[in-house]
Order: sequence, then structure tokens, then C-alpha cells
Amino acid sequence: MNDLHREKLNALLKLSHDLGREERDLAILGEGNTSCRLDQETFLVKASGSSLANLQEGQLVACRFADLLPLLDLESMTDAEVEKALLASRVDPTQPKPSVEAVFHAYLLTLPGIDVVGHTHPIAVNSILCAGEAASRRFAEERRFPDEIVCCGAKSVLVPYIDPGIRLAQVIREQVEAFVEKENRPPRIILIQSHGFIACGASTNSVFAATLMAEKTARIFIGAATLGGPTALTPENVARIDSRPDEHYRQRMLKC
Repeated sequence: MNDLHREKLNALLKLSHDLGREERDLAILGEGNTSCRLDQETFLVKASGSSLANLQEGQLVACRFADLLPLLDLESMTDAEVEKALLASRVDPTQPKPSVEAVFHAYLLTLPGIDVVGHTHPIAVNSILCAGEAASRRFAEERRFPDEIVCCGAKSVLVPYIDPGIRLAQVIREQVEAFVEKENRPPRIILIQSHGFIACGASTNSVFAATLMAEKTARIFIGAATLGGPTALTPENVARIDSRPDEHYRQRMLKC
């Protein structure tokens, strides 16, 4: 492993531990997974069954993009075929099995400007995503305050509940491609109904910031619902914050 790969591995371990801290309510036990691009051919992803809170170096698996991306174009695969493909994607066959969600990580890491992905199951975010279509869509499409826009983007991708694995990765690709076509940029966050949250960014800092801000936003959304309902910023307000040079400067300083 060269120095740059070692630096990326250490940064991904730190992000994993930060996301897995129990008091943050983002992921417990074996929930969630993280990944980062190593180079054009390979990426690191959390091993299946490992815990973000105490993830070790040997539980980050180097996988080849070329072995996983073609799975997105298959009409169907058995569970046994998926497991075989995941194992075959490992650069080092002695490493543990990659997470079943490694396929959507592989896809997201091919998007421009995306080098790190963090998938968690935040309690407040999932409270909304388990509350049905209307609440989930409002949370995804509206913005409530400026820092949400700065850290999470002006809009989010919303994905319906899909059985985790290849089909979920395919639907994530479909929804993200539609988002990119409309917004002309990749999303910062992806919400999966009755499942969880994905943050995408150029660095571990941006993924961590988006995750923390989304969880704060969800708590505000739920709290405001008890007082008559959350009030959204107007599209004009959102566009103004999204385009302000001082907000872009603050975004860079906050590394989000």
C-alpha cells in the first residue's frame, strides 16, 4: 500500500469511527458502511458484519470497480451469485467479504467530485423515512434553513424501499441519474425510505458534515411538526443561499 492509499485508509477509518459513535445515534452494531476511492481501478469499502464504531484496518476491503459495476446492468442475480461476485471483486482474496451494498458504493464513487461515501441509519432521519411517502418527500425536496443547504445541498435524492443488494444499487443509479440530468450535479445526500441515509462528498469531512447536518435537520423537522408543521424556505431563498459566494467560502472553510 503506497502512502496516498494509507492516508485514505486512515481517513476512512476515522470517518467510520466518528459515524459509529453510539451517542450520535447514526449507526449501531453492524449498521451502515463507508467507502472511498483509492484510484481509478479500486476502492475501499467496509466488510460485511463489521461495526463502524470499532472498525479495524483489516475490515476495510479493497475492491475492483470493474468487477462490480457490470452487476448494475444485470436483470437478476441469485443471492449466491451476488456473494460470489462480491468475493471475486476483492483485490486480496484473503480479505473478508465486502458489504452487500458495495455495488452502490462502487457506482457513487464514479460520479464527478465524489471520492467518499458514508451510509448510516440515523434515528431522526429514519423516523421521517419510516413515516410514509409524504413526510419523506417533504424532507427530501424542501430546505428549512441555510446551513442545511450549505452542508446537504439544495435538494436530495429520495429512493423507495428496495431489498438491499443489486436491485437497490440499480434503483439508486436510476434516481441519481435523473437527479444529475435535472440539477447538473451529483447529489450530496440520498434518502432511502424505511432504510437509511447516504452522504457523498469529495472528502471524509464533507460526508461527516452532511450526515451530522441531516440528522440535525431531521430533529428540527420532527420538532416543528409538533408546533403546526415545518415551514420550508421558498425556492428563491434556497437558490440564493445555494449561489452566494460567501456561503461557498464558508462551505470551503467548514470543509463541507
